[in-house]
Order: sequence, then structure tokens, then C-alpha cells
Amino acid sequence: MPALTVNARPVEFRLDPQTPLLWALRDAANLTGTKYGCGVGDCGACTVLVDGEATRSCLITLGEAEGRVVVTVEGLSEDRSHPVQQALVAEQAIQCGFCTPGIVMAAAGLLSRNADPSEADIKAAITNLCRCGVYPRLVRAIQRAGRMARGLEVVSAAPAPNIRPAAARRAVPALTPNKENTP
Repeated sequence: MPALTVNARPVEFRLDPQTPLLWALRDAANLTGTKYGCGVGDCGACTVLVDGEATRSCLITLGEAEGRVVVTVEGLSEDRSHPVQQALVAEQAIQCGFCTPGIVMAAAGLLSRNADPSEADIKAAITNLCRCGVYPRLVRAIQRAGRMARGLEVVSAAPAPNIRPAAARRAVPALTPNKENTP
């Protein structure tokens, strides 16, 4: 039974060691933020951090992950406060959201080793596919996240999860309905 650390918790999977890490995370651990996209490592929707490196979880088996530390988008921050999450919202670099968890994890991996990436660094590191085409905003968001990680900028873009609608309207004024158009 492969044992590894997932989101800071020791986990032992009662699965075949040849099971792709993607399916162990989604089906056995119920960490569904890690998405199944192509299954061959091309799209990046399944990207997680393995020992701090962005890794396509569809390409690594549980046996290969044994003894390693895995972080999924659920483990990056419980309150959406990670600089990448905040910057993606602030730069409106999210559309349908399917590719977002993989992009967040790839960007977090990049910023952990280079908090001041150039556009070329970002394009080389973030090879995830986005069918909505947010790439120009994505570059700006990752550079902004780097500034946030270095303490040069503060952004409070996303309300915490499970926030009540009234509290969300106070936290994000754009969510306040226009009284003229409200029945």
C-alpha cells in the first residue's frame, strides 16, 4: 500500500501502486480540484506539486509517488489567500475554471523557485492548455503573484469560501446589486 503525504497529511492508499496519482487523488481521496483532462500529460489540468515541483498527476503512479509530498489545489490554501489565487482573481484570468487548478499549481511551483519570473519564464513553465485563452492575463497575474510573494503588493480579491452573500458583498463591492435594476 503506497504511503505518501497529501496536503500535509500522511495517507496510505489501498490501491494498486500502478494507479495514476490523478485517480488516487480524485477517487480515493476525494480531492476533485485535480482535473482529468487528456490523460497523457498534454493539457496540465491534473497538475499538482510533488516535492515542490509541478507534476502532471496523470503521468505519475502511486508507486512513484510513494514517500513523497503531494500538494493539490485544495492544500495550497484553505482560504484562497495564496498569491496565485488572489492574483488570478484580481487580473480576471479565470473564465470557465476547468484548467484553473492545474494552472494555479504550475504557477505556485514556478513562484516557489523564482518569485520574479519574466514573461519568457512564465511561458516556459506554464504549458497548461486553456481553451478560453486567458494567456495574456495569466502572465500578468503570475507576475503580480510574484510581487505579492515578495511583499511588494497586496491584493485582496477573493472572498473566503463559505462566505455568506451579505458578507461577500461587503468584501467585494462589485457583487452589490445595482438598486436601480433590482426588482
